[in-house]
Amino acid sequence: MMRNNKQDKKPKSFKDAELKAKEMAEKYKISYIDLSDVPINRELVQSFPVDFLYRSKFIPFEENGNSVKIAVSDPSDISVIDSIESFLGKKVNVFVSSERGIFEALRKSEAALQVLRDATEGYVVQIIGKDEQTDEDTISAEKLADQDGSIIKLVNSIIFTAVQRRASDVHIESKEDDLVIKYRIDGVLSEAIDHIDKKFQSPIISRIKVMSDLDIAERRVPQDGKFRLKVKDKGIDFRVSIMPSIYGEDAVIRILDKEMITEAVSELKLDMLGFSKEVLHTLKRYIVKPYGMLLVTGPTGSGKTTTLYAALTEIKSPEDKIVTIEDPVEYQIDGITQIPVNEKKGLTFARGLRSILRHDPDKIMVGEIRDPETAQIAIQSALTGHLVFTTVHANNVFDVIGRFLHMKVDP
Repeated sequence: MMRNNKQDKKPKSFKDAELKAKEMAEKYKISYIDLSDVPINRELVQSFPVDFLYRSKFIPFEENGNSVKIAVSDPSDISVIDSIESFLGKKVNVFVSSERGIFEALRKSEAALQVLRDATEGYVVQIIGKDEQTDEDTISAEKLADQDGSIIKLVNSIIFTAVQRRASDVHIESKEDDLVIKYRIDGVLSEAIDHIDKKFQSPIISRIKVMSDLDIAERRVPQDGKFRLKVKDKGIDFRVSIMPSIYGEDAVIRILDKEMITEAVSELKLDMLGFSKEVLHTLKRYIVKPYGMLLVTGPTGSGKTTTLYAALTEIKSPEDKIVTIEDPVEYQIDGITQIPVNEKKGLTFARGLRSILRHDPDKIMVGEIRDPETAQIAIQSALTGHLVFTTVHANNVFDVIGRFLHMKVDP
């Protein structure tokens, strides 16, 4: 299902990637290598954890006595090279190859293929039943049988591997010549596997639509959906966004592994988030105030929600009533009342926040301020004796002022 690796069959984007790799090799005075022309020592590849290979974007391909030849995509990352030498206990000779070429070589290696096979075999998709909040089937059982088996296997492998590697999102991007699969891991988006042939784009997107109970025939407007899978006896929720582009439809799948997150959050403290001593001291002083607003801002994946939950975990007490409204409830914490937004049923941030104020809360968390009504109610709550925790999607604190002015919030 992947593209042929012969030189005359490589798409332009592949050649561009190799050209950039050659330029980087010249820049750092390191030899360039085309991995498609080099025999790979499979036993050597198997000696490394697959996740380490993909995360560090390298492949070992030849062993000579006390040294090993490796291909890396970024020769300036000395920490990766040091980690490889420590793992092997041998000196490494570094070559430069494209990230795409490395992933292609890994994909073809026996170790990577075996992991993919194991992932597919271990990927058990089950109907969870009715969603208690929406009364909708999480997966349409009737439609699942209508898809081609190979496409099901490919999509399952993509999703399952993302779960294994603890990715927060899967991006499926359509290009002129092919389809690109990316994972967002620790906030960083990078290519996960070799590019997929363009002809499989429509079946892959259709499969995801079927799982999300979306309209397969509609390809001109964005669609949002969700599904739930059971992987090795653990239920995992997925949110799906389908977006049309000039080369076809793109998809983004947000992975909400609540069990894994809940275990991590229960032990989460502000001290673990990497703040400087000065910032940490200021933050801890504000989160114990009797009223006011703690507003966290930053781009997607920067840790806004994680920061708020670390704060709530530190201050939660049987003496306080803490209520949150979120879209969705990503982290589950004992001792806190958490309310999921459900716009289909009319439960918006603003309506939920009004109801929370009648619930005699001491502290309130609003997942995100998105509209003028929510902003006004949140600010009013902070001014009338409540401690409000919330986030605003902005690149920095100065942009928050602009966002609030745009929402017609009085300065």
